[in-house]
Amino acid sequence: MDRNTYINEATAKFQALLNEQLDRAENIKKTKDFVDFKKLDKIIIGVCGGDGIGPYISAVAKTVLEHMLESEIKSGKVEIRNIDGLTIENRAAANKAIPDDVMEELKACHVILKGPTTTPRAGDPWPNIESANVAMRKALDLFANLRPVKIPAEGIDWTFFRENTEGAYAVGSKGIHVSDDLSLDFTVTTTEGTERIARLAFEYAKNNGYDRVTIVTKANVIKTTDGKFLKICKAVAEEYPDITVDDWYIDIMTAKLVDEKRRRDFKVVILPNLYGDIITDEAAELQGGVGTAGSANIGKRYAMFEAIHGSAPRMVTEGRAIYADPCSMLRAVVMLLNHIGMQDKASKLDKAIDECMSEVKMTGREDGATNVEFGAKIIEKL
Repeated sequence: MDRNTYINEATAKFQALLNEQLDRAENIKKTKDFVDFKKLDKIIIGVCGGDGIGPYISAVAKTVLEHMLESEIKSGKVEIRNIDGLTIENRAAANKAIPDDVMEELKACHVILKGPTTTPRAGDPWPNIESANVAMRKALDLFANLRPVKIPAEGIDWTFFRENTEGAYAVGSKGIHVSDDLSLDFTVTTTEGTERIARLAFEYAKNNGYDRVTIVTKANVIKTTDGKFLKICKAVAEEYPDITVDDWYIDIMTAKLVDEKRRRDFKVVILPNLYGDIITDEAAELQGGVGTAGSANIGKRYAMFEAIHGSAPRMVTEGRAIYADPCSMLRAVVMLLNHIGMQDKASKLDKAIDECMSEVKMTGREDGATNVEFGAKIIEKL
């Protein structure tokens, strides 16, 4: 083909992509307010085991959650539902990231506690279906990925607000192969999408007594989309005069997280999607590894809470799934309890996890405790 043909075909694909994203930007405006859990007659919590080690660590988290919410469950204020259809086998059979019937079950819940799920890679014996996480975030409009990292002994108390639906991941599977010599991907930033993640982060800082919010971009190089993200975050910041605001570029921010003098300054951090994905794994490693960190995915109507790590199928193959560390899922339960307005219960569980992590040896192998034993110790502490 000649150059004009390449350009015309790429232009047509780009035009379709623009229409899709403009429609999405309009849809963001339609949901105005967050769910007020205090006004609900019943809070429905869906528990999805996922696959790999997911069912093992999710079962521990569910047991602890049921223990903590025993009176609310008996009174009918809370209902916990099992949702079993997120296994890779079931998703592969339906050839969908999330089968339709499972999606309907998810939408019938207010909040979801989700175990890790497998995303097929090249060479895996599964169809090339989309990540269940990505599909759930899109379908339920879970625009904020909230990841806390705390190391009290080192003065670290970070909460990361990663934008979840835009940035480099928004159309990650829809790049354009213009020719054999040229391929293009795209980064997406919308006004409404950025305003809502910024306001959520600043409200969190205000309501939880944090006096600093840090904005992380690469706006000096990615001038249009990152520049827009930074500009909008700073505009929202003007509504919160009691909160100090600073901004950092992603490359130097990754360095400063390991700078023992500087890192104590960071409190609440707002980042676009890709940067947030990378830097929160770095932060979790400082805490003790990704197996220790939970994650919240927040929208105005729905919320989903999960571990930040994968499904570790090798542990299952090697017969070690019963030794998988459940702390990530238990941290997710802490965030779930906070989200539905049960801060006292969340604080008690958070403290119990900290104590058990120092008292119970989890190695992922026979020389350490099982996840069930860890869960039993948590309940004992509670």
